[in-house]
Parts: sequence; C-alpha cells; structure tokens
Amino acid sequence: MNLLASLRYLAALDEHKHFGRAAAACHITQPALSNALRALEKEFGTAIVKRGRSFGGFTAEGERVLASAQRMLHERELLQQDLSSVAGKPQGTLTIGAVPTAIPLAARFSAMLHLRHPGISPVVRSMSSAELENGLETLTIDMGLGYTDRMARYSPRLRHVPQYTEHYFLVRKAGQAHAEHMQMGPKMTWAEAAKLPLCLLTREMYNRTIVDQAFVEAGTPVKAVIETNSIMTLALSVVVGDVCSVLPSALIGAVRGYRELEALPLVSPDVRTAIGFMIQGGDRTSRTLDAALAMAQDAAWLRHAAAHSGLLVV
Repeated sequence: MNLLASLRYLAALDEHKHFGRAAAACHITQPALSNALRALEKEFGTAIVKRGRSFGGFTAEGERVLASAQRMLHERELLQQDLSSVAGKPQGTLTIGAVPTAIPLAARFSAMLHLRHPGISPVVRSMSSAELENGLETLTIDMGLGYTDRMARYSPRLRHVPQYTEHYFLVRKAGQAHAEHMQMGPKMTWAEAAKLPLCLLTREMYNRTIVDQAFVEAGTPVKAVIETNSIMTLALSVVVGDVCSVLPSALIGAVRGYRELEALPLVSPDVRTAIGFMIQGGDRTSRTLDAALAMAQDAAWLRHAAAHSGLLVV
C-alpha cells in the first residue's frame, strides 16, 4: 500500500463528500479509491469510512485518521517546497480560498503573484466564510481572503493581513448606456434602495448578513425577489431583468464592462467592511506562503487592490 497516496484519497473524499467525484479528482477509478481506503482501514485496524449506498461520513476513528492525514500531507508539501526551491525562487502550489465577493481581488493577487514568482502555481477557490475557516483549520488551503471581523470572532487563532475596505453600491440599469463602461451615479440611501426589486446573495453568505443588517439599520428590512449564491448572477440579473442589486466594490470593479449599468454608492448608513488574508497563526509556513504574505503587504499590491475595491470613482 502507498500510504501517502491513500491519505490523499482520504483527503479528497473529505473534500468532495462523494466516492466518484473524489476518485475523479485523484485521476483513479472509484474501485481503486475504495480498495485503497479499505487497505488503509486494514493498516490501522479500524473502520474509517461510514459506508452505505453513498458516502455517509467518517467514523470517530476516521476523523482522527483524516486529521493526521491532512497534517502529514501538509508537511509533505512543505518538505517538497523546501527541496525544490532555491533562494528567492519559491516552487510549489499555493491554495487560496476567497469568499465570492472577494474573488476578483483573489484572481488579481494570484496572477500578480505568479508573474512575480513563476515557480508558484496558485489555486484559487471560491468558498463561503464557514468553508474558509474550516479549510484553514484543516490545512486544506494555505490562505484565505475574507471578512476579518468574522474571522476574529469565530476563529481568533487566525493571523490576518489587512487588504482593503469593502464599500457597497446599488446597481441598476442606466437611463442611457455609456459609450465605454459602467457609469457611476449619485449617492443613494439604503432606505431608497429598499423600495426597489432586488437580487441578493442567499442567506448563508456572510455578505448577505452585512446587507440585511444595513437595511435593518436604515429601518427598511427587505425581501429579495431573486436570490443566488453566484456573484455573476447578481450582475446578469440586472442586465437582462427588471431588478437591481447590491454589490460590494470589488465586484463593481469586475463588471465595469457592462455599459448599460450604473452603480450608486449606498449611504445612511455608511457601511464599510474590512477584507484581509488569513492564515493559521503559529504554524510553520511554506516557501510559497512566505512569498505570498510578502506580496500581500507590498505597497504596490495594496495600491492596486485599493484601486479596484474602494469607492471606484471613474
């Protein structure tokens, strides 16, 4: 039995929660994955996976094996990066999780990181705040980009690196399309926005909690006419439908090409949310993570992030 390979299959099963999808992610057949997991159970003399017609989770002993597997795979990656890298030239994979509203900035960051360090291969995943926190805890992602106030409240052991401040805009169809890009309109109050038909993120998304709290503070709680967990759906619903949406500034920067739309800064209340990178505090870091953290604190990158995530004055 190849122990490391079997541990990778176990970690993949935890990620995908499905035997077939885990096998496909590992580029093996489902029977091969099942046989490897059975060999792992024989090696440790205990049941690891709850089996039925579909994946039923892990046994209590399986959870302990999984936690050890994640640590071992993490240490193996650190060792591989140490052996592959030379001074100033980190080599290896860096997995970045980001909440959906921060994906545009995570994409910019990963592209610029690879440009600066061609040996780094970033992997960017869109994740909810809860998934982000779990990924950092289980070492399945290296760094997360999300809401630092939530992280401080629910995961106080995480170390964070501030990146930008999120502002919020009402996005609607413009009276007349601009020749080149989305228009920036005058300020609008949250109470005024509440009177419009809105497409908003679904309630499990932390961004929706922020938006709902702003409407409540304005004295006008709302019921969305369309809900989605897709950030692209927010913009496209406004483009093709008769609804408006509330988008954070990083998303506004990403959809500026829609000439038929206009974005109005929302005020009263003035909502600003801190976004930052998070990593596990105190853990030994990898060569790729060290390089990423250095860039995350670089003045040139922070100026770039601010230009694509703030008040976005055209």
